Amino acid sequence: MDKIKTFVERLDKIGIKVQLYANYPWVYLDQVNGKRVTETFRAKHGFTLCFLPIREGQEFKFTDITRIFEVIRKYI
Repeated sequence: MDKIKTFVERLDKIGIKVQLYANYPWVYLDQVNGKRVTETFRAKHGFTLCFLPIREGQEFKFTDITRIFEVIRKYI
């Protein structure tokens, strides 16, 4: 969760507001600067930002950081 918080806070510092929602273990990018993200990626329900660990010892990981920032740039 620290990585998600850091991600959101760093974007906020440069004027990009993101809104996320989760359906464990998926975390979706819902809005960028108030605009709803309509793309889907690695899910039928939204744009998957990352996956939360489901087992002890697993690590948190972003899906595709390049693709994530492409979508963010599209909505700012």
